[in-house]
Amino acid sequence: MPLPETCRDMAFEAVGYIVCAVDPIQYDIALRLHDAAGRPYGSLGALAEAEPFLFAMNGGMYHEDMSPVGLYVEDGKELAPLNTADGEGNFFLKPNGVFFIDAQGRAGVRETGAFAAARPDLKAATQSGPMLVIDGKIHPRFEPDGTSRYIRNGVGVDSSGTAIFAISRAPVSLGSFARLFRDALSCPNALFFDGAISALHDGKKYLIGGRFPAGPMVMVRKKAE
Repeated sequence: MPLPETCRDMAFEAVGYIVCAVDPIQYDIALRLHDAAGRPYGSLGALAEAEPFLFAMNGGMYHEDMSPVGLYVEDGKELAPLNTADGEGNFFLKPNGVFFIDAQGRAGVRETGAFAAARPDLKAATQSGPMLVIDGKIHPRFEPDGTSRYIRNGVGVDSSGTAIFAISRAPVSLGSFARLFRDALSCPNALFFDGAISALHDGKKYLIGGRFPAGPMVMVRKKAE
């Protein structure tokens, strides 16, 4: 099955992945949550019916009403604030962090505290958790290869500023998923988007997942000429 432009298949520690390396200078990276009427899209398939894209994946955790758990910025507008609270679940397995596109079009991943201190001007941002890699180090609370295994997706940014999105084709531990970004994809900082519900769509069909709802979604498009 052909993969979207910028994407490739790869294997790491005996698990298959689809990995998509996106130069934000050449491609448009955007976030989507609601349709024109203000209703949550709820799925990548619904988003594909509304807007063309090269690929899209779920891009952050959400409440039952599909509203983001943490910071969410779409087309320069903040729709949900930065969340620095404590709580239960993966989002609050601190340190958590933010994936963002700044006003100059540069991609970044930062731990929430560092992001709050810098607070860049934003074009798009989604907060999620936990961080997978923080300044070249694996999240301190991860086991090397824990028993919790899910289809997982996330994003990192390498030293050149390329945003690297990855989704597993088979269940994987958080420790192994983090090592993918640090050791195979050379991302000093990387952020977990979600597990179990993770999905990837190529604008026409689901390549992975699709059974579960999606709240915040990140999509990649060719830039208008």
